[in-house]
Amino acid sequence: MARSRCGQPTLRPMECVNEAEAAVLIALLHARPRKMSWSAIASEVALRGSATALWDECFPPTLEGVNDLDGHLARAWESLEAWRSEDFKLLTVLDGGYPSRLREIHQVPPIVFVRGQLRDDEVAVSVVGSRRASDRGRAVAARIAEGLVDRGIAVLSGLAEGIDAAAHTATLKAGGRPIGVIGTGINRSYPAGNRTLQAEVAKRGAVVSQFWPDAPPQKHSFPMRNATMSGLGRASIVVEAGEHSGARIQARLAVEHGRPVILTDMVVGATTWARDLLTRPGVYLANSTAELMDLVDQLTQTAAGVDDWSNVLPDLVDH
Repeated sequence: MARSRCGQPTLRPMECVNEAEAAVLIALLHARPRKMSWSAIASEVALRGSATALWDECFPPTLEGVNDLDGHLARAWESLEAWRSEDFKLLTVLDGGYPSRLREIHQVPPIVFVRGQLRDDEVAVSVVGSRRASDRGRAVAARIAEGLVDRGIAVLSGLAEGIDAAAHTATLKAGGRPIGVIGTGINRSYPAGNRTLQAEVAKRGAVVSQFWPDAPPQKHSFPMRNATMSGLGRASIVVEAGEHSGARIQARLAVEHGRPVILTDMVVGATTWARDLLTRPGVYLANSTAELMDLVDQLTQTAAGVDDWSNVLPDLVDH
């Protein structure tokens, strides 16, 4: 295989340094020096502005060939080459096109794969809730999604059953832009029954994954997905959820990220965690869809340049 000026295999046209840095970052994620988490690797790489700098610190030249380091790098280049033929885009934390809002959260994903078009300048709001949603919950999620579409807001959700599927389906029917953030690799669909819905979301909006393209669903991947969804959105709306729902994780992470959280009366009435969360700044109760959309209007009207909403909005509804 031909070699480029930076000593790496020559691939189809791309910025040499970006391609090289992407390969080293992928190798770091496989090698996990010092047993670092992926988000820790992302933070350290972003701090240095270079994956190569972190690699050289963790694996000085005297360690070359130890623990299959060369193998990690070779496989990283092979992965990049293989992904060339796929219909998704890889964005690393070093890329200019990486979602700017994800850089603001604690659990920064080092990489994201995107199928479709992810627009960094658009306002998006998460609509999340239980997989085992009631008829009322699905209907409320649909009305909320329609209201967001009417306002030109992209609708974020997780492409799961229940509330997620209702929000995505309503967004598509209303002609809006859906964004699905999934807990598997981008070449997988979970549940499998949502494969057609996922394809339509990618066609009309975007599907985003922070995992290897063929990664199966795992217990830890869904909380990680919730953190990413919270980071991408201007706010998180929890429609309906149980005591142990993944939506609870997203709501708490959104508060940590300085993003507003809107809870419906359904979730507040049904769970202790939602009632406890209402005592936190930036968390709001909506007793009706109309009340909820009024709150969304307040959020999005002042969206530009605001990163922490906890001291911006008045208490628009009584807690």
